[in-house]
This record gives sequence, C-alpha cells and structure tokens, in this order.
Amino acid sequence: MLEQLRKNYQGSNAVDDVSMRIPTGQFVSMIGPSGSGKTTTLMMTAGFVPPDSGRILLDGKDITALTPQSRGLGMVFQNYALFPHLTVAQNVAFPLEIRRTPRAEIRERVAQALEMVRLSPYAERKPQALSGGQQQRVALARAIVFRPPVVLMDEPLGALDKNLRYQMQVEIKELQQRLNTTVVYVTHDQEEAMNMSDLMVIMNGGRIEQVGAPREIYEQPRTVFAGKFLGEANVLLGSIESGAQASVFITGAGRRLALAPGLPRPPGKTAALFLRPEKVVLQPIGGAAGGIAGRLPGIVRRVSFLGHIVRYGVDVGERDILIADVPNTRGRPVHALGDAVEAEWPLEDTHLLEAT
Repeated sequence: MLEQLRKNYQGSNAVDDVSMRIPTGQFVSMIGPSGSGKTTTLMMTAGFVPPDSGRILLDGKDITALTPQSRGLGMVFQNYALFPHLTVAQNVAFPLEIRRTPRAEIRERVAQALEMVRLSPYAERKPQALSGGQQQRVALARAIVFRPPVVLMDEPLGALDKNLRYQMQVEIKELQQRLNTTVVYVTHDQEEAMNMSDLMVIMNGGRIEQVGAPREIYEQPRTVFAGKFLGEANVLLGSIESGAQASVFITGAGRRLALAPGLPRPPGKTAALFLRPEKVVLQPIGGAAGGIAGRLPGIVRRVSFLGHIVRYGVDVGERDILIADVPNTRGRPVHALGDAVEAEWPLEDTHLLEAT
C-alpha cells in the first residue's frame, strides 16, 4: 500500500500525494505520459528513491525506511541490468547468493526459474550471446528466483520490437498468473497495459487520475485526460440544456444531440461529450439507420488505412473532427475525402465529462 507519497525535485512535485492499495496477486500497471510520476513512484516503492513524505507498507509493515535489499521485492529494469561476465545461471543465482542461500537450494531454484522462462538450455551462456527477448527472460527469472511477494517492472519491454513485445507480454502475464505473484508494472504503452493488467493506474502531473480495470477505464473514463490517454477518443466541447422530457447536448457548432435518460453529468452547464471511435457508424446522407439516436452530419476530411480498420476524420463543424474507426471487412461502404456523411452511434455509448 502507498500512502500519500510525495517527491519534489527542484521545486516541482514529481509525485504529489499518491495513495493506492495494490491487491495481492494482481497485475497492476502504472501508465502515463513522460513526467507523470509513474517511474518515480515505482523507484520509491523499490527503495531506490526516498520519498519526501508518505509511507510504503507491505502486508501492513512500514518498509519506507528500509534499503532496497531489505524490502525483499523483485525488480526488472528496462535495460535488464545483467552481469556480462556471469553466465545465465550465475545471473539468476545472484539474488540467492547475496541472501546466503544453501548451494543445493540455489541449484534447485535456479533450475526451476530457468525452466519457467524456457531458458534451461542456455544456462551456461553469457548474456551477450542471447537475443533481447532471451535477456529479458533472464532478468525475469532473476527477479522471481527468490520468490518475492511483489515484482516491480520498469518498462521492461521498451527495447523490443513490436512482435517480440507482444510475445513477452503473453509470457510475463502467464508466468504471473502461474505464480500468483503481485506485479507492479510501469509502461507508457496503453495497449500493453490493457493487454496485461488486472488493474490500471493512470497518472498525470504526479497525481493519480484514475484507477480501475482496463475495460472500466476505457469505457467509462472519469476525466477527459484519462479518456484521451487510453486509446483514440472523440471529445466534443459544448453545453447542456435540460428540458422537461430530456437533456440535450449542444456542440460548439450549435448542433443538438439527445442524451440518454439518467446519463450522469458534471456540474454546471458546460461539459465534454465523450465517445469512442469504434462506436461510430458512417452512412451516406439520408441513409441513417433507424433506432440510432446520436447523429451528426459532416464531411470526410481524413482517411487512414490502418490494416484492420479504416479511420475516418469527419468535420462536424467549428473545427470539431469526429473520428470513426470502421472495421476493414468485406461489404463495408468506403468513403472518400469530401464525401458528405452522417455519423451515428447508440446513445448509451456517450458519456459526459467535466470540460477542461
């Protein structure tokens, strides 16, 4: 558990009043842009950076003043931090050696750890004779070999190519589930975080913006920042008009959009309408599908072919561009630059957030 952690560098708060409970056995990702405080929070948890104030508790015990070695946490660094003069087996054995573990037990645990990460045949090789993915597995084996209650990972896949990153994501997640180990994982990659996490912590400006399961944050962000940071998002600024029967959202261009009954709304008359691009359907003018209540006419200004989807940018007035992600499947209409279209979506897929 982290309680009101703060860290100030040269008059600026890198971490400002961060508190959160990390559930046992969960994979928790800390995600945010550069300078959001996620790595500093992880380094304070590991013991490499002392907090200016606040506490770090492990199973109810205050470990804030303990050295990194005394905390008993596993750590996987972005650059792997392997010893080049030691073999794979010797690198993995190092945490056990400094804990003065008996030799027979070291051999047994190292063999088990290497088997888990599928590196048993490489035990006598040096790190420089391994691929990037294999080196990452060595670092992972070293972090788990002494069976820590928590493993901390600081952007461990940042140096790998896209295909290898995905393969390693799957392997790390499967290993975490098999061992039922608590993992705190720092990344700036939104897709990586959603793929691996049980719980996500979005950070912004040294503070926690939102905590929740990936689907919860993606579908129901609490702030404009959280919504826009986690994937593509449509955010239209406007005002809310409440009538006797229902509320209406008025865009900057004066377009009126019906809102679902009982939709939670922020205080005041101004708001941001939030809508994910994959919820939007594009139709030629006059070809609107029945029963879909959210609707805006516009002109196609951008077309991007992204393989599995075609991403359209539709000008709906007053420089508002509505993004629509359309699956690349046979039979879907193809729209060209300059086409007049209607953008439609189910009312229940819209959310109102506080305008910022």
